[in-house]
Amino acid sequence: MVTIWTITQLNRRTSDGFVTSAHWNATATDENFIASVYNTCGWPVGDPAIPYDELTQDIVLNWIWANGVDKDATEASLASQIELQKNPVNVTGLPWQ
Repeated sequence: MVTIWTITQLNRRTSDGFVTSAHWNATATDENFIASVYNTCGWPVGDPAIPYDELTQDIVLNWIWANGVDKDATEASLASQIELQKNPVNVTGLPWQ
């Protein structure tokens, strides 16, 4: 299984350009199975204090993991979702089709 983390959007103050929150997505794939989660993580103004034009995705990903997003737990949850897709415990359908 491969999990890809992406920062999809940043919110920043116009007065000084400092980022106050990040929207993120984690997507796990295993063969034809896909699980994904989207969320937002924020922090106090000025902390972390790196100007917008100096940021990279890796920097912001490290911020979210340091500010309440549990990387291991998120990836474990995605793995569980994929396992349920592979081996469902409930299914839908009609017996006459």
